[in-house]
Amino acid sequence: MTDLTVFHAEQIFDGYDWHRAAALLVADGRVDGIVASVDAPSGIQVKGAIVPGLVDLQVNGGGGVLFNNDLSRSGVEAICAAHAQFGTTSVMVTLITDTVAHTAAAIGAAVDASDVPGWLGLHLEGPHLDRSRKGTHDPDLIRPMNDDDLARLISAKGRLEHMICTVAPESVTVGQVATLSEAGIVVSLGHTGCTHSVARAYADAGARMVTHLFNAMGQLEHRAPNLVGAALDDGRFSAGLIADGYHVDDSAMRIALRGKNGPGNVFLVSDAMSTIRADLTGFTLNGREIFRSDGRLTLADGTLAGADIALIDAVRYVHQSLGLRLGDALNLGGLHPAQAMGINDRGHLKAGARADFFALTPQITADGAWISGQNIRDNA
Repeated sequence: MTDLTVFHAEQIFDGYDWHRAAALLVADGRVDGIVASVDAPSGIQVKGAIVPGLVDLQVNGGGGVLFNNDLSRSGVEAICAAHAQFGTTSVMVTLITDTVAHTAAAIGAAVDASDVPGWLGLHLEGPHLDRSRKGTHDPDLIRPMNDDDLARLISAKGRLEHMICTVAPESVTVGQVATLSEAGIVVSLGHTGCTHSVARAYADAGARMVTHLFNAMGQLEHRAPNLVGAALDDGRFSAGLIADGYHVDDSAMRIALRGKNGPGNVFLVSDAMSTIRADLTGFTLNGREIFRSDGRLTLADGTLAGADIALIDAVRYVHQSLGLRLGDALNLGGLHPAQAMGINDRGHLKAGARADFFALTPQITADGAWISGQNIRDNA
């Protein structure tokens, strides 16, 4: 007989509707349904609202660990555990542009970590980017994709369920993108000065995402829409957005959220570094020092170097600063990124979904999280 666990809360958001005085029914790690509390057996009383776990597709680090600096299963465990405390129950751990050897090690660590709670997959951001749009990436490590690189990525996808590669047309051909896409890798355009027409040609080849919209790319101009214009106008693209008050102006974010053509959506990413859930004043990346001050992470020259937020902070920002309804803000951090990855059982709490959720406080923070119905604190 299937064991049923019941979670009661004053409110439950299933990704589509709010349920008052309701109970979430969980069996075998999946949602069995949502019913009125009065119609449910006794169970666990959750303080605050039950909401779907967040899905972060760009996480460079957390818990004092930067993935580039700790390419191991234990490093992945530390990162996922840190973000789970903030309600992020699915994490794409991200490798920032690095050497061939480090990329291979990152793939190995990702495969070893396939059963880590909260682990979703591997995001390789670079090294095949445009040097002139490098951001914090080490320009000496940026290079065009060759046949060995392509073979390595295809082989990695054979061992990983979910994988994203951020690439730039300046370093990757249309044919290479088509091959990556056919292998099941989600190709995202980023760190590029490509034109609108080039972006659409790469969408024709299978590219389906844009990495951190507005940052390190050509901007929307009235006669040159560039990648920002393609991301918003071409419904084949979904686009990540860093909402920390530093990376993108509030007005630009509002315009993007209102103007995105579907079916692709804008979704939130944290672009988090090792500082999340860690008392650090800085860290190193590719031998360069990153400084932490007043909620910002920068190189010595002031270049932004990732973000000092967890995904719940971005959700709270778009709700409180941009004025989005709470459910819409939550979906930017859960349902939309899951849909962008083609994952149907995350980001919502409809029957059949994996029972990933967290307790949302009135202050829009997380106070306890569950992965496959298991309290993550029980596994700490």
